[in-house]
Amino acid sequence: MPNPEESWSIAIEKDYLKFSAAHFLIFPDGSAERLHGHNYKVFVELHTELDEHGLVVNFMEIKPLVREICDELDEHLLIPGEHPVLTAVRTDEHYEIRYRERRYLIPAGEVIVLPISNSSAENLAAWFGRELRQRMRKVWPGLAVQQMSVGVEETPGQRGVWTVRERA
Repeated sequence: MPNPEESWSIAIEKDYLKFSAAHFLIFPDGSAERLHGHNYKVFVELHTELDEHGLVVNFMEIKPLVREICDELDEHLLIPGEHPVLTAVRTDEHYEIRYRERRYLIPAGEVIVLPISNSSAENLAAWFGRELRQRMRKVWPGLAVQQMSVGVEETPGQRGVWTVRERA
């Protein structure tokens, strides 16, 4: 019988769980950073009950899911599709991205428009975590996740973290 005061988790922090991407952050006063890039690192912590084999989940099975999402984001311009002022319109083979006086025309294959309001590390962590959780449900439909945190680090020592707690 498990002790109700005990819990189990795994934490994943590997050098290859990373992606390079461009973005610009829009501040509350309407000003915005210049277009620039980061070498983002991704961190995952997962709390569940132990399975019959004594595992939260197999590291060898979850790491490829995280890596797959990193690879999809790698070498793209990340645009917040839910910002109230910024627009990203696909025109033939390009995206026309406008924010106030700025206008960018970028090949469509180099742009990812995410369902977030700003391209902050916090919002990237939330999007990444929700995407990872959706993919985990396909692989492990019965997995009872108690808590999951995803961190997206834009520079060493500076990361946004998203956490979800699921009810049983």
